Amino acid sequence: MKYTGNVIKYGDNVDTDVIIPARYLNTSDHAELASHCMEDIDKTFVNRVKIGDIMAAGQNFGCGSSREHAPIAIKASGISLVIAKSFARIFYRNAINIGLAIVECPEAAEEISEGDIVEADLDNGIIRNITTGKEYTTAPFPEFIQKIIANGGLMDSIAKGVIE
Repeated sequence: MKYTGNVIKYGDNVDTDVIIPARYLNTSDHAELASHCMEDIDKTFVNRVKIGDIMAAGQNFGCGSSREHAPIAIKASGISLVIAKSFARIFYRNAINIGLAIVECPEAAEEISEGDIVEADLDNGIIRNITTGKEYTTAPFPEFIQKIIANGGLMDSIAKGVIE
Protein backbone atom coordinates (compact mmCIF):
# COMPACT_ATOMS: atom_id res chain seq x y z
CA MET A 1 0.00 0.00 0.00
CA LYS A 2 1.61 3.18 -1.21
CA TYR A 3 0.43 6.74 -0.76
CA THR A 4 1.83 10.05 -1.97
CA GLY A 5 0.29 13.39 -1.20
CA ASN A 6 0.40 16.92 0.09
CA VAL A 7 0.24 17.18 3.89
CA ILE A 8 -2.48 18.95 5.81
CA LYS A 9 -1.42 19.12 9.46
CA TYR A 10 -3.22 19.42 12.80
CA GLY A 11 -2.13 19.34 16.42
CA ASP A 12 -2.89 17.23 19.48
CA ASN A 13 -6.28 16.04 20.74
CA VAL A 14 -8.28 16.60 17.56
CA ASP A 15 -11.59 15.11 18.62
CA THR A 16 -14.41 13.63 16.60
CA ASP A 17 -16.58 16.68 17.33
CA VAL A 18 -14.26 18.89 15.28
CA ILE A 19 -13.59 16.25 12.63
CA ILE A 20 -17.34 16.14 11.93
CA PRO A 21 -19.52 18.34 14.15
CA ALA A 22 -22.52 16.65 15.78
CA ARG A 23 -24.97 18.92 13.94
CA TYR A 24 -24.22 16.94 10.76
CA LEU A 25 -24.69 13.46 12.18
CA ASN A 26 -28.24 13.23 10.87
CA THR A 27 -26.89 12.13 7.48
CA SER A 28 -25.04 9.06 6.34
CA ASP A 29 -24.23 10.58 2.94
CA HIS A 30 -20.46 10.45 2.66
CA ALA A 31 -20.20 13.47 0.35
CA GLU A 32 -22.29 15.56 2.74
CA LEU A 33 -20.11 14.51 5.68
CA ALA A 34 -16.97 15.36 3.67
CA SER A 35 -18.33 18.82 2.90
CA HIS A 36 -18.29 19.61 6.64
CA CYS A 37 -15.10 17.77 7.59
CA MET A 38 -12.84 19.75 9.95
CA GLU A 39 -14.96 22.92 9.59
CA ASP A 40 -14.96 23.74 13.31
CA ILE A 41 -11.16 23.65 13.48
CA ASP A 42 -10.22 24.66 9.91
CA LYS A 43 -12.75 26.45 7.70
CA THR A 44 -10.35 26.20 4.73
CA PHE A 45 -9.96 22.41 4.81
CA VAL A 46 -12.79 21.48 2.42
CA ASN A 47 -11.63 24.01 -0.16
CA ARG A 48 -7.99 22.97 -0.19
CA VAL A 49 -8.04 19.19 0.37
CA LYS A 50 -7.32 17.20 -2.79
CA ILE A 51 -7.80 13.52 -3.55
CA GLY A 52 -4.76 11.65 -2.21
CA ASP A 53 -3.70 14.27 0.34
CA ILE A 54 -2.21 13.04 3.61
CA MET A 55 -3.23 14.29 7.04
CA ALA A 56 -0.63 14.53 9.80
CA ALA A 57 -1.56 15.12 13.43
CA GLY A 58 -0.29 15.07 16.97
CA GLN A 59 -1.28 12.88 19.90
CA ASN A 60 -4.68 11.35 20.60
CA PHE A 61 -6.15 12.02 17.15
CA GLY A 62 -9.82 11.07 16.98
CA CYS A 63 -10.52 11.27 20.70
CA GLY A 64 -14.08 11.88 21.86
CA SER A 65 -17.11 9.95 20.76
CA SER A 66 -17.07 6.61 19.01
CA ARG A 67 -18.86 7.84 15.87
CA GLU A 68 -17.82 6.23 12.60
CA HIS A 69 -18.80 9.46 10.86
CA ALA A 70 -15.39 10.98 11.70
CA PRO A 71 -13.16 8.62 9.69
CA ILE A 72 -15.84 8.44 6.97
CA ALA A 73 -15.76 12.25 6.61
CA ILE A 74 -11.94 12.25 6.41
CA LYS A 75 -11.83 9.47 3.81
CA ALA A 76 -14.68 10.94 1.76
CA SER A 77 -12.92 14.33 1.73
CA GLY A 78 -10.06 12.77 -0.26
CA ILE A 79 -7.51 12.10 2.48
CA SER A 80 -5.73 8.85 1.63
CA LEU A 81 -3.71 8.41 4.83
CA VAL A 82 -3.54 9.85 8.34
CA ILE A 83 -0.18 9.85 10.13
CA ALA A 84 -0.31 10.77 13.83
CA LYS A 85 1.72 10.50 17.00
CA SER A 86 -1.12 8.43 18.44
CA PHE A 87 -4.80 7.70 17.85
CA ALA A 88 -7.73 7.21 20.16
CA ARG A 89 -8.23 3.45 20.07
CA ILE A 90 -11.88 3.47 18.94
CA PHE A 91 -11.06 5.94 16.16
CA TYR A 92 -8.20 3.71 15.05
CA ARG A 93 -10.46 0.68 14.73
CA ASN A 94 -13.29 2.66 13.11
CA ALA A 95 -10.83 4.01 10.53
CA ILE A 96 -9.64 0.52 9.62
CA ASN A 97 -13.24 -0.73 9.53
CA ILE A 98 -14.22 1.89 6.95
CA GLY A 99 -11.01 1.49 4.93
CA LEU A 100 -9.10 4.64 5.91
CA ALA A 101 -5.35 4.03 6.12
CA ILE A 102 -3.89 5.35 9.38
CA VAL A 103 -0.48 4.87 10.93
CA GLU A 104 1.19 5.88 14.18
CA CYS A 105 4.65 7.32 13.65
CA PRO A 106 5.45 9.94 16.31
CA GLU A 107 8.68 11.17 14.75
CA ALA A 108 7.16 11.63 11.29
CA ALA A 109 4.04 13.28 12.72
CA GLU A 110 6.20 15.72 14.67
CA GLU A 111 8.61 16.64 11.88
CA ILE A 112 6.35 16.67 8.81
CA SER A 113 5.06 20.17 8.06
CA GLU A 114 1.93 21.52 6.45
CA GLY A 115 2.41 21.51 2.68
CA ASP A 116 5.20 18.91 2.61
CA ILE A 117 4.92 16.16 0.02
CA VAL A 118 5.03 12.75 1.72
CA GLU A 119 5.31 9.26 0.33
CA ALA A 120 4.37 6.27 2.47
CA ASP A 121 5.00 2.61 1.73
CA LEU A 122 3.00 0.88 4.43
CA ASP A 123 3.79 -2.62 3.14
CA ASN A 124 7.39 -1.99 4.15
CA GLY A 125 6.83 0.54 6.95
CA ILE A 126 8.61 3.47 5.31
CA ILE A 127 7.44 7.09 5.33
CA ARG A 128 9.51 9.50 3.27
CA ASN A 129 9.18 13.26 3.36
CA ILE A 130 9.92 14.12 -0.27
CA THR A 131 10.17 17.83 0.60
CA THR A 132 12.95 17.40 3.19
CA GLY A 133 14.40 14.03 2.17
CA LYS A 134 13.92 12.65 5.70
CA GLU A 135 12.83 9.02 6.06
CA TYR A 136 10.96 7.40 8.95
CA THR A 137 10.19 3.79 9.81
CA THR A 138 7.02 2.40 11.26
CA ALA A 139 5.50 -1.03 11.65
CA PRO A 140 4.20 -2.32 8.31
CA PHE A 141 0.47 -2.96 8.11
CA PRO A 142 -0.38 -6.57 8.91
CA GLU A 143 -1.72 -8.46 5.89
CA PHE A 144 -5.30 -8.60 7.18
CA ILE A 145 -5.40 -4.80 7.63
CA GLN A 146 -3.94 -4.35 4.15
CA LYS A 147 -6.80 -6.48 2.80
CA ILE A 148 -9.45 -4.52 4.69
CA ILE A 149 -8.15 -1.14 3.49
CA ALA A 150 -7.53 -2.31 -0.08
CA ASN A 151 -11.10 -3.58 -0.32
CA GLY A 152 -12.78 -0.46 1.02
CA GLY A 153 -13.36 -1.48 4.62
CA LEU A 154 -14.33 -4.42 6.79
CA MET A 155 -17.87 -4.97 5.51
CA ASP A 156 -16.82 -4.72 1.85
CA SER A 157 -13.97 -7.16 2.53
CA ILE A 158 -16.39 -9.65 4.08
CA ALA A 159 -18.90 -9.20 1.26
CA LYS A 160 -16.15 -9.83 -1.32
CA GLY A 161 -15.02 -12.94 0.56
CA VAL A 162 -11.54 -11.47 1.07
CA ILE A 163 -11.70 -12.07 4.83
CA GLU A 164 -14.04 -14.10 6.98
